[in-house]
Amino acid sequence: MSKLKIAVIGCGNIATAAHIPAYMKLRDRAEIKYFCDLVPEKAERCVANNGCGTAITDYRTALNDPEIDGVSVCVPNISHKMISIDALNAGKHVLCEKPAARTYEEALEMQQVQHRTGKTLNIGVVTRFHKGVESVREKIQAGELGEVYHVYAAFREYRSIPGIGGPFTTKALSGGGTLIDWGVHRIDQILYMTGDPDPTSVSAATFCKLGRDIPAYEYRSMWSRETADMNGTYDVDDSCTAIVRTTGPVITLMGAWAQNIDEIEQHVDFMGTKAGIRLNYCGGYTMYYSKNGEFIKEPHEITGDDMFKNEISDFLDCIETGKTSRAHIDNAVRTSMILQGAYDSSEQKKEIVF
Repeated sequence: MSKLKIAVIGCGNIATAAHIPAYMKLRDRAEIKYFCDLVPEKAERCVANNGCGTAITDYRTALNDPEIDGVSVCVPNISHKMISIDALNAGKHVLCEKPAARTYEEALEMQQVQHRTGKTLNIGVVTRFHKGVESVREKIQAGELGEVYHVYAAFREYRSIPGIGGPFTTKALSGGGTLIDWGVHRIDQILYMTGDPDPTSVSAATFCKLGRDIPAYEYRSMWSRETADMNGTYDVDDSCTAIVRTTGPVITLMGAWAQNIDEIEQHVDFMGTKAGIRLNYCGGYTMYYSKNGEFIKEPHEITGDDMFKNEISDFLDCIETGKTSRAHIDNAVRTSMILQGAYDSSEQKKEIVF
């Protein structure tokens, strides 16, 4: 079988740190033909660093090329819907970075076009492809935890707002802050591990506090620093909390890009009637249960995993076989519904019932 031809649209951090290296590890199956970015130097750097492809600034060049089979959409959230829909309409398969879109309405538009065209539209919910997540899911599905009635997700760090003043912190471009950037992964993986239950309601509060005065903001770390703009905009949530009711477990969330507590918490706790599990984000987990009067703490280490390679391999499988992936837009819109409900709940100061 000939190699699949791929275009990477957007050559920022997520492309250069995740998508492109994964495709290169799978170059026996796929070839990157185009690197596209509005900043020519970024695309040209990708060509030079990877020894393949052509640098372009207009993604339509790739969409008009009949050789292109699929595209990775790695651009700011504001452009997810437009580029993904254009690609689907051009007959291309799409892997769009998370979140699916800025709003639930935009995600639904993407879903509708996918259903009409029949082309693959996967969303970059990469933790669905992590071995730790898959292992915990298997234990839950096998009934080892009993009834999983409550799941608690913590995603909190100390003063680590990304690219302050730039696209990450400008609501019109991103759709939100901590909740839509970090919370999307936690919500999605919880839904996946607990059998994709339907959300029934959400009550949430989001807070735009520590980053509002950009020049005065002091930070411990800042990823995506090259996108920062000290004269830019900060109108997104730097922390959030929510309770989500579903047809399965109740989910509670506590997240923060920035907080005045110098601690890091990145884990998900699954409370079951037979056992409990704490899953470390992108890592191993510990299972807690009792047996013959003894309380047991059972650690499970996860090593040698490459979830981005797993995700890209799955995308290539979808192109080749037409299979429906665990990352399909039909699953992602459920997460978008919860995110939208949480932001609406915070703004309206009331519970949102779906």
